[in-house]
Amino acid sequence: MAKAPARSAPATPAAPTRERPPEPQRHVATAEHLLKLYREMLMIRRFEERAGQLYGMGLIGGFCHLYIGQEAVVTGMQAALKPTDSVITGYRDHGHMLACGIDPKVVMAELTGRAAGISKGKGGSMHMFSVEHGFYGGHGIVAAQVPLGTGLGFAHKYKADGGIAVTYFGDGASNQGQVYESFNMAELWKLPVIFVIENNQYAMGTSVNRSSSEDQLFRRGESFRVPGLQVDGMDVLAVQGAAQVAADWARSGKGPVLLEMKTYRYRGHSMSDPAKYRSREEVAAVREKSDPIEHAKAELMTLGVDEAKFKELDKEVRAIVADAADFAETAPEPAPGELYTDVLVGRY
Repeated sequence: MAKAPARSAPATPAAPTRERPPEPQRHVATAEHLLKLYREMLMIRRFEERAGQLYGMGLIGGFCHLYIGQEAVVTGMQAALKPTDSVITGYRDHGHMLACGIDPKVVMAELTGRAAGISKGKGGSMHMFSVEHGFYGGHGIVAAQVPLGTGLGFAHKYKADGGIAVTYFGDGASNQGQVYESFNMAELWKLPVIFVIENNQYAMGTSVNRSSSEDQLFRRGESFRVPGLQVDGMDVLAVQGAAQVAADWARSGKGPVLLEMKTYRYRGHSMSDPAKYRSREEVAAVREKSDPIEHAKAELMTLGVDEAKFKELDKEVRAIVADAADFAETAPEPAPGELYTDVLVGRY
């Protein structure tokens, strides 16, 4: 009996050559520029320290997630952006708002639930927005902001306004399904989106090495042809250099790019987290060797900036933060009628 001819699978079309962004170089900064970045990081650090104090005093309710240790990420990213760009992030959002140029007073007032807050005291720590500043919110559901950020990228492409969407999320959120749906859509449609994974190593409280089968998170977009770069997120000039490469890539019509920022948070996941899943010695070692603010200060000193300037800046920043805290403590609470405003009601 004759053998049936061997069957072969249909031929697969050859994949197009995959172009990649150039390898980013650390941004070469003047003393003036680095001093500006240093001040912005210091502002976030002092603001968050004061927010932690107000939480301990019972003046901030609900959840409160501090950004202490991660300041170089948003500061370096923002240095490469333009006023036409959009920013969206998760619930660790105070630093992002300050980096977008939003008044510390209205951010702190929102934390304390006051009518003068950026969301009229209704959003609290996790839900603040300012379309005027291109900031489309902190979002309380893990990874919910990723498809929304992809939508912002679609809007920029549709309007042809030259803007890009920077979409921040954490190492824990990187395991969520909607992240990969977003990667797929963004690459298919060549949307101008920079996906930024702020890998602070522990998500809510589990090490990334224990929770992720692929812990090199910059590779997460490879199956969707989204190029990825891994960046020292504790070095503000390394972040700015990578941000500029990613921004140029996205603006040129080549589609999305993924940046994994290797960073570290010094406090617990939230103010209610005792962080017993890591040792004090580990945190102290990172502070000593890799603190982004101290790293920038040391570099500035080699550029000729003296200690008196740092003391002057710290005094200035502390005064701004103290003023914001005083404002937030004394501003009136929302009127009861505000319960019925800004509510979407639909009939079905």
